[in-house]
Amino acid sequence: MEVIHKIGRRKTAVARVYVSQGNGEITVNKRKLEEYFTTGPLQYKVKQPFTLTGTENNYDVSVNVYGGGITGQAEAVRLALSRVMCEIDEENRLVLKPEGLLTRDPRMVERKKFGQKKARKKFQFSKR
Repeated sequence: MEVIHKIGRRKTAVARVYVSQGNGEITVNKRKLEEYFTTGPLQYKVKQPFTLTGTENNYDVSVNVYGGGITGQAEAVRLALSRVMCEIDEENRLVLKPEGLLTRDPRMVERKKFGQKKARKKFQFSKR
């Protein structure tokens, strides 16, 4: 199996994932998964495509991720890995699609409007 390259995005985070045959090593920005994503829920999100398809220790993963926050980065990696799993075996799509792992989350930060403090918040109104 050659190296498979896919991209996942979430908010402003972009994850480039390179997957090859191996024994379950996941490196994120040249660091181990546990060093980069320190909390349990984030590690669970990244490993979710593997656990659902039952291929936890079959592939080595190298990830380059930038932009956004730590949660957005984890979800971007999850989307990219889900796309890789579908390319490896089309049967994985039937498992990942109902869980919503193949859907690109379109929600972005709303822009700030002029004459206001933030996107929705206004300056304090004074009647007199």
